[in-house]
Amino acid sequence: MKPPVLADLQAAAMRLAGKAVRTPLLRSPVLDALTGAQVFIKPENLQRQGAFKFRGAYNLIANLPPEARAKGVLAWSSGNHAQGVAMAAQMFGVPAVIVMPQDAPAMKIANTRALGAEIVLYDRYTQSREGIGLQLAQERGLAVAPPFDHPDTIAGQGTIGLEIAADLKMHAQGLDAALICCSGGGLAAGIGIGLKANFPDCAIFGVEPAACDDTARSFAAGERCSNGADARTICDALMTPMPGALTFPINQRNLAGVVTVTDNEVLDALACAFETLKLVVEPGGAVALAALLHGKIASKGRNIAVILSGGNVDPDLFADAIRRDWRKSLPISRN
Repeated sequence: MKPPVLADLQAAAMRLAGKAVRTPLLRSPVLDALTGAQVFIKPENLQRQGAFKFRGAYNLIANLPPEARAKGVLAWSSGNHAQGVAMAAQMFGVPAVIVMPQDAPAMKIANTRALGAEIVLYDRYTQSREGIGLQLAQERGLAVAPPFDHPDTIAGQGTIGLEIAADLKMHAQGLDAALICCSGGGLAAGIGIGLKANFPDCAIFGVEPAACDDTARSFAAGERCSNGADARTICDALMTPMPGALTFPINQRNLAGVVTVTDNEVLDALACAFETLKLVVEPGGAVALAALLHGKIASKGRNIAVILSGGNVDPDLFADAIRRDWRKSLPISRN
């Protein structure tokens, strides 16, 4: 498969027009004061089904040959891609089968099932979701909708980058840096293509949990590395075993680096987003904000875009997070 180019993102934007939510760029005087930056928040937690994944899922399914699409689609996901595929399939009136880890947040499983998808559960620590999915797809003649390693998926996510660029240019703003969550790398790859086409000098950083730092280690090694079977994090959406074969080379070209955040730093970001932006964000969706708050990149005097990638959080975890005195744990001085 060939990696997507800018024209593919532009075509995806046309397919998604009127289907996906065109999320705004939000500002916060509090975040600006804390970081010394002009911070631009892209809240994809306000996207359909509460995450950016709908964009890539819809674009891929829309681009399938009609005869293949009619037979139905299959995807594997911890929850957000599952919901995106299920909703897109429902919109096209075709069946969807989703392979999900049995320890995925109950809300994500319930929401996916409510959209009419058939759920197949597996153990993420002892079974291969790809193996289960590919076998089911072959047996049933279903089209596979990968969560990140597909040109149409990447192009769909890349429409976020086009929207950020359009909104900034409308207000005569440039962009110095961007922080984007990393799992399989589809979001970072897509947004990277869109941002670099408009802001060539923008420093784009991937962000991932410290306990699942496969992308950071892959960057250091110059080749794809995997997470260990014992890797654990509250960021369930970012527990992909390793970067994608298609996404990794794109990110090697476009990313300035990869930074990591701890689970406690992520919980601070959930509390901050709730207090300062009045937004509900899930752990995996908050890692970019956590990186900004905890000084993982230089921020003073820069225009920085921060992606909030999803908001499907279990209520108990969220309730605990927003009770945190998050300001006390922030760095005393900023870069």
